[in-house]
Amino acid sequence: MVIVMAPSCTDAEVDDVVAHVRTAGGSAFVSRGITRTIVGVVGTEEVLESVDVGLLPGVGEVVRITTPYKLVSSENHQSRSTVSVRGVPIGPDTFTLIAGPCAVESAEQTLAAAHQARRAGATLLRGGAYKPRTSPYAFQGLGVAGLRILAEVSAETGLPVVTEIVDAADVDVVAEHADMLQIGTRNMQNFPLLQAVGGAGRPVLLKRGLTATYEEWLMAAEYVAQRGNLDIVLCERGVRSFEPAIRNMLDVSAVPMVHAMSHLPVIVDPSHAGGRRDLVLPLARAAMAAGADGVMVDVHPEPERALCDGAQALSGGLLDELTVAQAARRGRWPAGPVGAGPARSGPAAGRRASGGPAGSGASRRPRRPAPGPAGCSAGGRRRSRTGRRGRRPGSPGRRPGTR
Repeated sequence: MVIVMAPSCTDAEVDDVVAHVRTAGGSAFVSRGITRTIVGVVGTEEVLESVDVGLLPGVGEVVRITTPYKLVSSENHQSRSTVSVRGVPIGPDTFTLIAGPCAVESAEQTLAAAHQARRAGATLLRGGAYKPRTSPYAFQGLGVAGLRILAEVSAETGLPVVTEIVDAADVDVVAEHADMLQIGTRNMQNFPLLQAVGGAGRPVLLKRGLTATYEEWLMAAEYVAQRGNLDIVLCERGVRSFEPAIRNMLDVSAVPMVHAMSHLPVIVDPSHAGGRRDLVLPLARAAMAAGADGVMVDVHPEPERALCDGAQALSGGLLDELTVAQAARRGRWPAGPVGAGPARSGPAAGRRASGGPAGSGASRRPRRPAPGPAGCSAGGRRRSRTGRRGRRPGSPGRRPGTR
């Protein structure tokens, strides 16, 4: 930590700051410049947290040099982490699609949604057995019965389960049925819950809070990591904004920013960001382009009958488009819509034989013919030394003043 003193500070004020630091258990080093005096502070994290000098007389600014989140910081873990969920990797060397119903409504609906998700390329099944809702009159989930349905569907489809937990008292029963525990946006700073899931022995999916900064998000992850669990995946799902046309504002910049700040994987939930199914695919593409390690989307066999967030659930053709988009992100570059033909071998095959962009049907403008022999134009006609086309032998020269 560095304490920058105000230009007008007195020696007594500097001595007071030094004494405050030493009382807290830290070491203070004073450096006096021509116009400024700074006090360097060295100490443990507990000491730095307790050194509250911002309001002392003569203090201009307090700057933290090291991050307050130690375990999840990229400073102390140079390589990016990969989290394994029952054998399914989430991290920098792969792209993971998590899909399923927002809420578990019945065994039939959940199984149908799981089959849709798997056909679309999903390797993890999401589904809510507990649903914290804004309205107390909205569907709140099936609870333990929903967990049992998820476990049965997982056994039938082979897809590991990701489900939300809302109460620290339910950690054991949820961990018994699920492969990954999700902390929702409203519980991002529910510290007892974070500590409880940290000790549950399951990977954790931590969604960003509605108004949380990057540092607050990573500090929430630190609570989980402090309990000995570094199998944490961060999920950007949009933040609250002033625009009423969309549900939340997807912060795409969070992907590269948090990748730079932390070694943890970062995925994106475009369904809860846009709140409309026509926005899910464009937002998913934006997440892929930003370098997200995966996306999580809502899938429902009958969105118009969904008990929760049917307006944002994907089905049918939109799922096919998502399949194409994620295949391109993984590097397979499909040639067109699902079932349209074999995949191309890579980006180098991005232009068809016609010369136009892949899928455009357009051809390039014909190339100019290759140059002919020395002294000839591309068409083969000889040019004079001045660059003009030569005249045939015996042709009359141009008379002055004529055209």
